[in-house]
Amino acid sequence: MIWVNDSLVDDGAAAVSVLDHGLTVGDGVFETVKAVDGQPFALTRHLDRLRRSAHGLGLTAPDHELVREGVARVLAANPMPLGRLRITCTGGISPLGSERGTDPTTLLIALGSAARRPDTTAVHTVPWRRNEHSAVAGLKTTSYAENVVALAAAHRAGASEAIFANTAGQLCEGTGSNIFVVLGGRLLTPTLASGCLAGITRQLVIEWTGAEETDLPFEVLAEADEAFLTSTLRDVQAIGRIDDRELPAPGPVTLKAMAQFAERAADDLDP
Repeated sequence: MIWVNDSLVDDGAAAVSVLDHGLTVGDGVFETVKAVDGQPFALTRHLDRLRRSAHGLGLTAPDHELVREGVARVLAANPMPLGRLRITCTGGISPLGSERGTDPTTLLIALGSAARRPDTTAVHTVPWRRNEHSAVAGLKTTSYAENVVALAAAHRAGASEAIFANTAGQLCEGTGSNIFVVLGGRLLTPTLASGCLAGITRQLVIEWTGAEETDLPFEVLAEADEAFLTSTLRDVQAIGRIDDRELPAPGPVTLKAMAQFAERAADDLDP
């Protein structure tokens, strides 16, 4: 069952117009929320970011109470131990071009099953750059073609994630994750000025571990003592290989961050 605009419909009946701006030009924003035993994690933070992304794109953000209703209905209709809940808001029916129409936005809420991630993974650095000066920098939009290309390159290299630098040559982010590194015992992550997404898990790790935000050269990946990824479904995941460089994984700082996150997240489903 999928929520479409204001009601729950069967998967086979869930549809949007071929003229929806989210389909024709990628004009939309979204959130991915972890659902554990039918309960969403950090939903309030995700809805706040959905609103920020919508406003940044010039879209009318969906009503939070309507989204909460849709989330509850979708989760109740699709029981599973671990799920990927996707909330999408698009520009609605519009002309075949960049200009928006006057129709209301489209709201979609869907749930798919997810598997627990392994504790360690490999990442691959890619030659393409995030543009920290972009009009949509830091917004979680549905325009994901760049990520699709980069992630495919990572998979060809035997990695689960691609890591970007920005146009200034600074460490930025992954296609769907944030990155942390350990240098001399200090836990560091790129600032939002790098162009990276303000990840929900990223922010919780900063709050719960005392990690520092700082500008980092991309070359730090060749020097880091440890590194890990954060995202909604990865939580805290140790990096055991960056391209051809092996790292201890999970290292002691990463293990502590993993334990802190797991403990705090279990204590509060909406931190």
